[in-house]
Amino acid sequence: MSTGEVACSYAAMILHDEGIPITAEKIATLIKSANVNVEAYWPNLFAKLAEQKDLGDLTMNVGCGGGGAAPVAMAAPAAAATAAAPAAEEKKDEPEEESDDDLGISLFDE
Repeated sequence: MSTGEVACSYAAMILHDEGIPITAEKIATLIKSANVNVEAYWPNLFAKLAEQKDLGDLTMNVGCGGGGAAPVAMAAPAAAATAAAPAAEEKKDEPEEESDDDLGISLFDE
């Protein structure tokens, strides 16, 4: 997000929390009082958004939605488990390494 988007988002939320109608002029006034420079189109975009959507609904539903992605996410662990099974079999095929104890040589032999 750009600085303009963040500043306008905060300004719109402040206006909404205070129960003040959200307009481009009021957003621009808040941003100007915070000494933040934004492009002139950002306050207008956020004012139009506030006309079409209720900001209370938008802020309360931030983590909701996206139900279509859940089945895909659930299928991924099953695919990973299937892929891990052949890897485990490959490890079994490798010959076991002999330990150094079986060589009959010791550093402390006399």
